[in-house]
Amino acid sequence: MEFYEIYDQYYSRVRKFILALVKDEWVADDIIQETFLKVQQNIESLRDPSRLSSWIFRIAHNLCQDHFRRLKKSRKEERIDQEETEDLKEALIQKELGIQKELERRQMGECVQNQVNLLPESLRTVLVLFDIMEFSHQESADILGITVKNVKVRLHRARKRLKAILEEKCAFERDERNVLICTPVRNTETALSGGRSPSVRGTVFNEDRIEGKKAV
Repeated sequence: MEFYEIYDQYYSRVRKFILALVKDEWVADDIIQETFLKVQQNIESLRDPSRLSSWIFRIAHNLCQDHFRRLKKSRKEERIDQEETEDLKEALIQKELGIQKELERRQMGECVQNQVNLLPESLRTVLVLFDIMEFSHQESADILGITVKNVKVRLHRARKRLKAILEEKCAFERDERNVLICTPVRNTETALSGGRSPSVRGTVFNEDRIEGKKAV
């Protein structure tokens, strides 16, 4: 049987078979062309002409399976790419949040330090020792040469005074970078410090300790 006769006899049935498997006419047409190309190239290798039909459909089926394997691999790669993209997005978001948190921490630390500088020396010192330097009550008492009880009293007064100063002189808001910042309500620092602006140290406060959450 000539190839054109095989093509005319089997084309419709093979197309119907392939289309039923892949459910996509564009894909089906490509596989049909590839099927009959293989039939044409390998027809001489068919030893039993009575098995022509099953042979052709086996070729079509194998090509459909090849298509499904490629499709599965493509979807897997797409899923992996999507997962990697999502992971990258998440990493970038977390990095951005980390940078923002660091900016907030530094800004807040600087603001609080400015206000700490307004405290009387005796209160400022105990607050710095305990809340910034993280000395214990006993260590702070030893450094200052006072009792632990006096350290606790001064610390309580210092925190209370600092809280009042922050509430009075600071406004907390987010800037154009969406970073939480603390800005003075009015410029009173210079007057309270005898005409000199208070120094801003590099120390950043531990908020838990400022709130008095450290165990005695």
